[in-house]
Amino acid sequence: MIEGELSDPRISFAYVTQVLLNPGGKSAAVYVAVDGGENEENDTLEGLMAARGYIHHELHERMGKRRVPDLVFHLDRSEKMKARIDELLGRQRNRQKEKTQM
Repeated sequence: MIEGELSDPRISFAYVTQVLLNPGGKSAAVYVAVDGGENEENDTLEGLMAARGYIHHELHERMGKRRVPDLVFHLDRSEKMKARIDELLGRQRNRQKEKTQM
């Protein structure tokens, strides 16, 4: 739905990484990863929050449930953090190799 049905120009390429349903099922935290920089992330989050009503309605129609949880969108930066950690660990390994070769 995020990729094909929302026409808000603020929404960049994004995908849902995790949905956490709160106890009682009245609300859910939806974690979204966005390809792009910080500006794209913020714009996408704003666009998704603005489209919450439409997304909620469509989920209600498609799922056929009496109650669909209220959605709150959050950015998932775990992949970017992982890539940064891998980069730093790689640098450290290279430094260690250089020291042992000397």
